[in-house]
Amino acid sequence: MTTHTPQTVKTRFLLISDTHTAPLFPSIDTSHAYREPLPSADVLLHAGDLTKYGYINEYEATIDMLAAADAELKIVIAGNHDITLDEKYYNSTGKKWMHRNIGEDLDVVKDMWTGEEAKKARIVYLEEGVRTFTLKNGARFTIYTTPYQPEFCNWAFPYERDEDRFNPPNAKNPIPSWPEIDILLTHGPPMGILDETSKDEIVGCEHLLRAVKRCRPRLHCFGHIHEGWGAQRMEWAESEAATIPFDDQRMLDDRCVHVDVSGSSEKPLKWGEETLMVNASIMNRRYQPVNAPWRVDLELPVGEGHQS
Repeated sequence: MTTHTPQTVKTRFLLISDTHTAPLFPSIDTSHAYREPLPSADVLLHAGDLTKYGYINEYEATIDMLAAADAELKIVIAGNHDITLDEKYYNSTGKKWMHRNIGEDLDVVKDMWTGEEAKKARIVYLEEGVRTFTLKNGARFTIYTTPYQPEFCNWAFPYERDEDRFNPPNAKNPIPSWPEIDILLTHGPPMGILDETSKDEIVGCEHLLRAVKRCRPRLHCFGHIHEGWGAQRMEWAESEAATIPFDDQRMLDDRCVHVDVSGSSEKPLKWGEETLMVNASIMNRRYQPVNAPWRVDLELPVGEGHQS
């Protein structure tokens, strides 16, 4: 009896979050990693907080930035600052509180992210749930996305801390268990992982952490807590997290921190045993865009029809 080992392919991801409409610094400003142009990748992931206040002109600026990025696929979710993408919150709270009842047209906002212009820019806006994509290199991956995070200063996409949004039996859109998901893209962090504020508060979600332990994706990208920028390699058997080191000068030269955990790297990621956790917030605590994007090389399975 003949058995076949599934083929895989090295695939590059660029990770950003919490850009808050900040423009890229000019290419000649080599003192900042977040500068033109964004590093190229197969897939760009944006983990939310596209804007500061959810205004249409802010979305326009962010879409222009993403449209210029060199990536085959650009997957985007909202964050708590993108108040006009959370219709329920905006109509009940956000419009009155943030926009002083002079509201934006929510249909226009949604069309900006899901209409023809976004498609031309290869932008795919996702809400909460599961999607599968196949790339030109044959890589096939399944991603779970959610913009929701524990209630935070009365902003958008909130849930109460005692609500388990991500695990059976009560979650409406639970995160599937291993091996169903390759990538998690959430706005908020799991509890205890790159989620510490400047006031030494641990503000990640305990229910999300339980779900990530069940799911054990290859990559979990998030943001929300600007001070938590960084990456860890989580080994699940012992729940041990190793901080990913980087060289400051190389980060500036490359316009990103590059992490290679593909099959050809010195230490390939062991799927099901390890997860690369990345807080990709571009802004620091003072809302200055001084943090670098993350560029990650992953090994992904080749989809049916592409295997030789």
